[in-house]
Amino acid sequence: MGNKKDTENEMVIEFDGRPSNEGFARVALAAFCTQLNPTLEEVADIKTALSEAITNAMIHGYEGEVHKIRMECKIKGGILYVTVRDTGKGIEDIEKAMQPMYTTKPELDRSGMGFVFMEAFMDQVQVESVPGQGTAVHMQKTIGR
Repeated sequence: MGNKKDTENEMVIEFDGRPSNEGFARVALAAFCTQLNPTLEEVADIKTALSEAITNAMIHGYEGEVHKIRMECKIKGGILYVTVRDTGKGIEDIEKAMQPMYTTKPELDRSGMGFVFMEAFMDQVQVESVPGQGTAVHMQKTIGR
């Protein structure tokens, strides 16, 4: 059978950027990563980071309009890789956007902590964005250290 930790597996889900689909995406990701036998804390961390990425796509990328969000997940060597992509307005200054407390939507009581939370709950977070074309948030976490 080989070592379960070396299993390579992938999934891609595309869904409407609606608040009701955030829970769906969280559950799908949690179910996908069960093959790594994560702790409850690891599952909670992953789900929280995913929520932040999806919320950013809906609020900032699409500014509340409903468009597709794509979640790409991969497992390789005990590491979970998650990418959340949107085709929204993009981020002008990624470095500034990733600073704690920075928000472009203070009127919505946004804390400006989305990327900070993603970085706190995942081992690595990288953001790629092209203004006018969209954003991809790449996150990874080693499961079962």
